[in-house]
Amino acid sequence: MQSQIRKLHDKYHAELAKIKNLKELEALRVQYLSKKNGEITNLITQIPKLSIKAKKSIVPQLIALKKEVEETLANKKTELNSKKSQAYRDLTIPLPKAHSGHLHPTTQIIREMNGFFRYHGFSIGEGPEIEEVEYNFRRLNLPEGHPATDLQDSLYIHEPDILLRTQTSSIETRILSNNQPPLRIVAPGKCYRNETNSSTNASFFYQYQGFVVDKEVNIQHLKYMITKWFQFLWGEDVKIRFRYKYYPEVSPGLGQDIQCTFCKGKGCQICKYRGWIEMGGSGMIHYNTLKTCGINPEIYTGFAFGVGLDRMVMTKFGITDIRKLYGGQIVYK
Repeated sequence: MQSQIRKLHDKYHAELAKIKNLKELEALRVQYLSKKNGEITNLITQIPKLSIKAKKSIVPQLIALKKEVEETLANKKTELNSKKSQAYRDLTIPLPKAHSGHLHPTTQIIREMNGFFRYHGFSIGEGPEIEEVEYNFRRLNLPEGHPATDLQDSLYIHEPDILLRTQTSSIETRILSNNQPPLRIVAPGKCYRNETNSSTNASFFYQYQGFVVDKEVNIQHLKYMITKWFQFLWGEDVKIRFRYKYYPEVSPGLGQDIQCTFCKGKGCQICKYRGWIEMGGSGMIHYNTLKTCGINPEIYTGFAFGVGLDRMVMTKFGITDIRKLYGGQIVYK
């Protein structure tokens, strides 16, 4: 029987080395340790037939063989499970995107509009929020003492020269003063005014400024660009109207409105019962503005537009109170 034990030991290890998966490993376990017909079990059942002297040498060998088989089977199982687990941790396997919140509506609108204007050949500009009066007023055809300067109720940091910018038009004057045409720029940004907070106005708000300066630019180019822009945001069926409006930095000036998306033109609190929501102002850049910024108005013309982003966000996301946008409440999806 000792020779049988040795042969069985060698045979087992040779077969164990060929095992590649858990199914084959289970079959090997049954082959050697099955209670009914396992090869080691069959040898153990023959022990009562041995002499006392033979038992003293055979029994310890069989017990050692059985223990060795059980331990090596367990180790092999751990090894195979580890390989299987590593396969599932492959970092190249694509996984579903985890939900981790979403962008603020204002950020979403800014990115959408930046994409639209980039497609039409515009670059994205930026400028300081703490601004000089020179760029915020003077180069926009607003001389010292001009009535529009008082109407804006500016927030000064150091009177009379340094303030929080009241409009993104200051980005326009900075770029015009430091670059030569042709220029196509849009510039989203924060603005500040001394306003009493209400459902439709706030002291902190976003504007989106854009301008084009080149040879032979006219007002039809302006109306075309604004129409395409609003159709991009609200759909092809959006109703738009242009009104003559005075702005010191442009001449002629236009106000652009869309039909109220809340009441469909019937009149409500959001549109102040007018049926239309004002989306900003625009116009042909004033002769004096171009000249003050160092651009020859006899050669170049241009248009500019500026819109209140917060009102755009409200109409697009169905938000009825501007204060909810920046109050920390999740009132939009």
